[in-house]
Amino acid sequence: MESTVASKLEALLKLQSIDSQLDEIRRVRGDLPEEVQDLEDEIEGYEVRVRKFDDEIAALNESIAQRKQSIKDAEGLIRKYEDQQQNVRNNREYDAITKEVELQKLEIQIAEKKIKEAHYQIEQKNSEIEGTKHRLDERRKDLENKKHELDQIVSESEDEENKLENERKNAASNIEDRLLSAYSRIRKNVRNGLAVVTVKRDACGGCFNTVPPQRQADIAAQKKVIVCEHCGRILAGVEQRIY
Repeated sequence: MESTVASKLEALLKLQSIDSQLDEIRRVRGDLPEEVQDLEDEIEGYEVRVRKFDDEIAALNESIAQRKQSIKDAEGLIRKYEDQQQNVRNNREYDAITKEVELQKLEIQIAEKKIKEAHYQIEQKNSEIEGTKHRLDERRKDLENKKHELDQIVSESEDEENKLENERKNAASNIEDRLLSAYSRIRKNVRNGLAVVTVKRDACGGCFNTVPPQRQADIAAQKKVIVCEHCGRILAGVEQRIY
């Protein structure tokens, strides 16, 4: 049992060491990965906005074409009614045709007003598109610069990172699922990513709270997996002081 627990703790310490090295490599990148992702999301939002404006302009142009056709149809009806007025038999027929002509002229006026409004809307949307495309170009340049910067940093440590990733995979394969799951959960919940630590100078190597002598003796015996009662980190050993 002693040997089994000791080997588990040794495997966890090895995994923690590898993860700490990977954390350090990724820490050098700073916020660049998040900045790149934010810029990509922002660019996608601008592209969606431009496509929306284009669709709205297309719909407005279609409505303009329809209203222009309506005007032509109304003008055709007016000519027809005016011809009919030449052959009316009484004032009642003349007044009825006159009302139809006036109605068609009103339809033309409304259509022309709607066309004018649509042209204004198109002008406004084109202005919005121009501004959005300008911001889009700026963000694309920013993204290109950030990606170049990130790629340079990644390329400098790519070989080492790949090597560590392979080592991590091998190290993780030697740890039972339940313990590996607990390790991953602790890493997510602590700020510095240290899930497995040793006792140094009578204190937890993670939160630096004092570990009582009897508990240190239990940790050193490695008969069971013990966690810090303050921070929940796994305590994998006790480092001896050198006097």
